[in-house]
Amino acid sequence: MRTAEVDRPFDALEGLPRELWLGALITSVGTPALRLRDLSRWLAALTDGALPPADADLGDPQAVTPLRRAIGELGLPALAQGVPAAALQVARTALWHLDRLIDRPAWQARAQAVEAMAEEFRQEWTVQRAGWEEINALLLGLGDLAMLRWDALQGRLNSREWAEARRLSALLAGAPEIVALIRRLGRGMPRAAPERALPQPADGPLPPVPVRWRTTRLPDAPGEVRGIRLGAQLSRMVPAEAAQLMHPVLHKLWRARLAESRLRVWDEEAVLVDAVRDPGGQAQARAAPEPTARDRGPMIVCVDTSGSMKGAPEQLAKAVVLEAARTAHREGRGCRVIAFGGPDELIEWSLDLSARGLDALLAFMGQGFDGGTDIATPIERAMERVHEAGWQDADLLIVSDGEFGSTPAALARLDEARARHGLRVQGLLVGDRETLGLLEVCDEIHWVRDWRRYSPDGNTPAGFSPVHSQSLTALYFPNALGPRAARQRR
Repeated sequence: MRTAEVDRPFDALEGLPRELWLGALITSVGTPALRLRDLSRWLAALTDGALPPADADLGDPQAVTPLRRAIGELGLPALAQGVPAAALQVARTALWHLDRLIDRPAWQARAQAVEAMAEEFRQEWTVQRAGWEEINALLLGLGDLAMLRWDALQGRLNSREWAEARRLSALLAGAPEIVALIRRLGRGMPRAAPERALPQPADGPLPPVPVRWRTTRLPDAPGEVRGIRLGAQLSRMVPAEAAQLMHPVLHKLWRARLAESRLRVWDEEAVLVDAVRDPGGQAQARAAPEPTARDRGPMIVCVDTSGSMKGAPEQLAKAVVLEAARTAHREGRGCRVIAFGGPDELIEWSLDLSARGLDALLAFMGQGFDGGTDIATPIERAMERVHEAGWQDADLLIVSDGEFGSTPAALARLDEARARHGLRVQGLLVGDRETLGLLEVCDEIHWVRDWRRYSPDGNTPAGFSPVHSQSLTALYFPNALGPRAARQRR
């Protein structure tokens, strides 16, 4: 009992962050007992997004009331809500300005000094919070940074990597289809307990709609090669006809046959399969509803960091990783990033977005892409994760320009995961054409047609692409597609 009396009022320091101890003890307003008591109330109120209580005046209502008014006018409670580091910085700044009142000139009345002090506080925080709304929005999407110290947080915000992350976060604003793709990753996870069934309409559940598959054949459209016929389409001319153009005599025969539409050309036919209503058919069972965001499993993102991705593809790939991090944190899902280049060039980390995870993410934002491409190693690593507990419902997203080839062993591991866990492999093509490697690995390929506009110094208009289709390999070299790659064309 005697020891507790000796410690008072300084025993209240135990409930304050250490960064406030010095200011709480030496600030020249109020008394130590009242400052120590009221500062705890300040921190609690600011962290809850509210103004400090009016009676928490640190023992000097004349000085604290104008300061409290300035805090409300600046909207600092909303800034500090849920971020104890910001609340701590507001309290530290307030103590520093209050302590300067003792240094006022002898000719200046204290009321004037208080008003000048409150105005200086207002000006300082006007500068500090300039552009904070944008930064805070990115912070809330990038992880639980509430426990970071203010100086550590400021150091990250002022870094080149953070500026790069802010710039990249705006890239996908004009690409909602990519954002939707990222949010669809991860298959539905089993619920812990069954939910109550939704009420049905008064007239009963809606009946399923019967459908049938209709096949439409489009002659002369790019598609399956059926043989050789006579025609005048130069894009489908067989090589033997083209060879005549260089002959001193046969080129005249070639021109005559072109005029008569008697050149030998490939006979192609496209097949369109779509679902149409079938009033006389049998209704199929209605598909299960899509799982909600909270029901989805984790995601694994493999990012190609080879030299061929340098420039606009690199910028888009980094933006995809950033959006995956924000989506995983917002929806409480696991996210693993595997950045791969050439052999032995692989970096893997979890986007848990703690202080350490944020540093890893920012380091990735600041690095350049270079080297070769080895897809086998990242696939092997991703398959190891898929077989781990808690990751069986993960989906794999590969972000690449497709300039790689895959090994039979890697493809076999993918098939094993598909059969065992239902793995889905999505490909984000940041290039002009599908390659055999990409076709063999992915179940679906999503083409970013206008990837050039993501270049930092480019002025390519949205929607521009110099090619008419991503499937150039299938169009001009259809026989090169094996059974695995051909499934993309079905």
